[in-house]
Amino acid sequence: MSKTDPGHFFEDFRLGQRLVHATPRTVTAGDVALYTALYGPRFSLFSSDEFARSCGLPAAPVDPLIAFHLVFGKTVPDISLNAVANLGYAEGRFLAPVFPGDTLSAVSDVIGLKENSNRKTGVVYVRTTGSNQRGEAVLSYVRWVMVRKKDPSAEITEQAVPTLSAAVAPADLVLPPGLDVSAYDWDLAGASHAFEDYAVGEKIDHVDGMAVEEAEHQMATRLWQNTAKVHFNAFDRSKDPSGKRLVYGGVVISTAKALSFNGLQNAGLILAINGGRHVAPLFAGGTVFAWSEVLDKADLGPVGALRLRLVATKDRPCADFPDRDGEGVYDPAVILDFDYWAAVPKRG
Repeated sequence: MSKTDPGHFFEDFRLGQRLVHATPRTVTAGDVALYTALYGPRFSLFSSDEFARSCGLPAAPVDPLIAFHLVFGKTVPDISLNAVANLGYAEGRFLAPVFPGDTLSAVSDVIGLKENSNRKTGVVYVRTTGSNQRGEAVLSYVRWVMVRKKDPSAEITEQAVPTLSAAVAPADLVLPPGLDVSAYDWDLAGASHAFEDYAVGEKIDHVDGMAVEEAEHQMATRLWQNTAKVHFNAFDRSKDPSGKRLVYGGVVISTAKALSFNGLQNAGLILAINGGRHVAPLFAGGTVFAWSEVLDKADLGPVGALRLRLVATKDRPCADFPDRDGEGVYDPAVILDFDYWAAVPKRG
């Protein structure tokens, strides 16, 4: 009997199946430093212990996307090792801050299965929960991924597509315990744009662009222990005939979020992921640009929350906000459409 694991194919999944993912991971200051080196975020709350303490926290938490990537990476060997594409996200909530020294583990529940008409692939829906060493859930999200079948003739007896919320309700957003922005230092944060300064419908061009190079995206994907073949195997022609390795979609998310600092300097703290779609692939050498649209606002008491739509493009600046045509077809330059809630301090 072989001791190696080829990963799950579509016919291996069952509705209600629970997958306990291997390799818990302790978050370190090194992870934070590498995250900064790879994507270049500048949000003060995650960069300075002293700034975080001035906001009522015991120290600087890690960027919520670090927790997301670490937990996501745990799931890949069991869910998406044989994936064709990661299709989308929904109902993501960040439930507790993560600090260096915390150890994260993950479990996923299969909540939906739908075979494609070609009978060669199917879509798997999972709800993943990441927990710390105390057993406290730190984040939960749904994602769906297209997975190959090993045997196209295999019969799939149980199928269902889950009903998912279009957005996380403001009442379900969780703020870090102790968060107090009454002494928030706008100068050290980088800009004075408060919750009150943003209007629903406003669009913000983040101006800057960042190229994603081969070594960087390979290092980033290894950092999160994401083992999906499409990101590493240059001999796998299933994704691109040239053998180009597909850039992990999380690299695009974190790059675009880092670019959003220019215009959303005080919106670093992600509270929820309402939805997300990797519209088109990115390959090494492409330059990522980004813009944001304010979709909604919510008053959470000590802070406000902005519902933001973050759109990333490749090799096309966003001054004209490329999006979709009248029939809903995306501009060819769009690679990411990401909908999330972020906390933003009020002025006082």
